[in-house]
Amino acid sequence: MNLVYNIKDKPKFGQLIVFAFQQLLAILAATIAVPTIVGNGMSQSAALFGAGVGTIVYLLFTKFNSPVFLGSSFAFIGSMLAAFAGAVSVEAGYAGIIFGALFAGLVYVIIAIIVKFAGVNWINKLMPAVVIGPTVSIIGLSLAGNAISDLMKGKVVDLAGESVASPYVALICGLVTLFTVILCSVYGKKMAKLIPFIIGILAGYVVAAIFTVIGIKTGNDALRVIDFSVFSGMKLFAVPDFSFLTAAKGLSAVDGKYILTVAVAYVPVAFVVFAEHIADHKNLSSVIGKDLLEDPGLHRTLLGDGVGSVAGAFFGGCPNTTYGESVGCVAITGNASVVTILATAIMSIVISFFGPFVTFLSTIPNCVMGGVCVTLYGFIAVSGLKMIQDVDLGDNRNLFVVAIILICGIGGLTLSFGKVTLTEVACALILGIVANLVLGGKDKNKAEEKAEKEAK
Repeated sequence: MNLVYNIKDKPKFGQLIVFAFQQLLAILAATIAVPTIVGNGMSQSAALFGAGVGTIVYLLFTKFNSPVFLGSSFAFIGSMLAAFAGAVSVEAGYAGIIFGALFAGLVYVIIAIIVKFAGVNWINKLMPAVVIGPTVSIIGLSLAGNAISDLMKGKVVDLAGESVASPYVALICGLVTLFTVILCSVYGKKMAKLIPFIIGILAGYVVAAIFTVIGIKTGNDALRVIDFSVFSGMKLFAVPDFSFLTAAKGLSAVDGKYILTVAVAYVPVAFVVFAEHIADHKNLSSVIGKDLLEDPGLHRTLLGDGVGSVAGAFFGGCPNTTYGESVGCVAITGNASVVTILATAIMSIVISFFGPFVTFLSTIPNCVMGGVCVTLYGFIAVSGLKMIQDVDLGDNRNLFVVAIILICGIGGLTLSFGKVTLTEVACALILGIVANLVLGGKDKNKAEEKAEKEAK
């Protein structure tokens, strides 16, 4: 695609701040959702701080050549819950999630060392376009249900945790966001074309605020989309509840048996995330027109992801991973500037200390973020399909490989082994690799085959 800002380009300072804020909005919902789901007093602001630190670590390892943000990883939610469940106290559980991140990071380091000496050709042969393309699509499609679910929900919930807003009201807010993003991206001029998410979210938020005010004035809960009550008791400045501070209180209760339990919960998941790491970077490579597995190299992206994940868990408790939402933002806006990612990381660190800003971001209703995510996840899915446009699907060997990955991924095939779960993305990828090897699938695309025939 045609990039407005390439990797090494540096937008003007004012524009940079706006672009960074847009990236932050794109990754925000998922990043703060993980600590919310895990519970046990985990801090959203600390997770945001950890994501910023983890991203800076990643950028350093990749020599500022890979424009992607690292946020809280959903893949490790089960592992984190297992760490808390097996601990004698909440404090010990915090120590456990940090130890777990260390184990997961160690897996990445070991794989990175292997890749450094063995190269990446074996990965390209194991996962050619016919395998990695539909797998990238599954990353987007597997999140489609989340986007649509959010599209029908507000932020105000009842005692049962259900949205009180009418799904039709929420849908209106989400669609306003969605079509604002689309119109700005397609027909916008200059700056509007570069910040469609900010404009879209603000438009959706305004509509949601109007419905909410009317709902409060009339006593009609079906119109209450935004929860303004969270602003009461808000502090202007507050230091996030860093995980390592709580973990230090529980270290004395950690023994060898518990550490082994944590390792078993984290290490297998790290191998699953490794597969998704490759898919994300293949996708990003197709967006920016540069093979990141070659430059800066898969070993560097793995080290950045692994060590960045440990850094994120040390501060925020959540292991980090490269975000598809960030890749989607780069694809839609055409802004691949690494400086923008760095500014986003710094911004996420700074705002984690400011109560009003974190609170405002947390009030953005699900339906508004759902409207944004429809475009983000959709672009991920389409990016994967673009990878296979040169694959000869007239050859049944390739056709079956793509079919297996798409159906198993969209169908939601998952496998659980104790506390370890292979996600639909991981299952689809593994089955695709096996099918491609069994069928002797070709890793040449149609253009390469045509060139070979003409040479003969």
